[in-house]
Amino acid sequence: MEPKPDYNRISTSPNFKRLMLRKKRFLFPMTLFFLVFYFLLPVLTSYTKVLNEPAIGPISWAWIFAFAQFIMTWTLCIIYSRKSVQFDQDIELIKQEAAGRKKA
Repeated sequence: MEPKPDYNRISTSPNFKRLMLRKKRFLFPMTLFFLVFYFLLPVLTSYTKVLNEPAIGPISWAWIFAFAQFIMTWTLCIIYSRKSVQFDQDIELIKQEAAGRKKA
């Protein structure tokens, strides 16, 4: 049976702190962008008429903006999936250090 990891030591390690900083620098702007983009549609449609104008034939800008939200969500998911590979590699390194093994 393996001993339990020393979570206090892990949380104060330079690699763990670097990982958390990188995740915050990545996730905060992505989350902020997502929330602004998502809530912009109901705000613009409720308080302005800017999205009521026709964009392509009878299709208004509101419909284009709404469809763009699906594209934005998929794009952010793809970006996060790719970035998470790097996070996972950092986590493996931290786990190895916690177990007393360094990656060669």
